[in-house]
Amino acid sequence: MGKGRSVVVEPKNQQRINEQIRRSPIRVIGPDGEQMRVIPTKEALEEAQKSGLDLVEVAPNETPPVCRIMDFGKYKYQQKKRLNKGQAHQIKMKEVRFRPKTGEHDILVKVNRARDFLLHKNKVTVTVQFRGREMAHVEEGRRVLDQVLEALEDVAKVEAPPNRHGRRINCTLGPK
Repeated sequence: MGKGRSVVVEPKNQQRINEQIRRSPIRVIGPDGEQMRVIPTKEALEEAQKSGLDLVEVAPNETPPVCRIMDFGKYKYQQKKRLNKGQAHQIKMKEVRFRPKTGEHDILVKVNRARDFLLHKNKVTVTVQFRGREMAHVEEGRRVLDQVLEALEDVAKVEAPPNRHGRRINCTLGPK
C-alpha cells in the first residue's frame, strides 16, 4: 500500500446498489419483473430514481451484469424476515405464585398473566406457598389451586398434576 491510497473492501455477501455499481453497460430488470434492455449504468440509475426505487446488482458475474430496479429496504426486510422464520420459539418455564389467603381479584390478575404466558407458548408452574400456621389449612391452598386450574382449562393442559413438596403445592401447565 502506498501513501494516500485508500482501498474499499466490500463484504462478499453484500450487494452493490445505486452508485456502487461500477460496470457499464448492464442488463436491467424493471420493478414489475419484466426484462427491459441493456443500457448504460447512468441511464439505469436515472430510471430507478424516476420511479423512486433503487438499482440493485443481482447477478454481478454475468456478462453484462444483471441489475434490478426495486425497493432495496423492503427487499432486505423480507430477506431478514425469511431468515428468522426458520427459528423455533424457545419454550420458557414461567411461574405464578399464590398464597392460601390470596384475594379473588388478585387471583384473577395472576390467572390472566398465566394465560398470557400460555398463549405465547410458554409453560407455567402454578405454586401455592404456605407460611407459618397456614400449613394447618392445606385445603385452602388446594381450593386456590383448583380455582386457577379451572380458570385456565380452556388454554392449558395439566402436564404435572398438583403435588405437595413441603410448604408448597406445585402444578405444571403446558399450552394446548
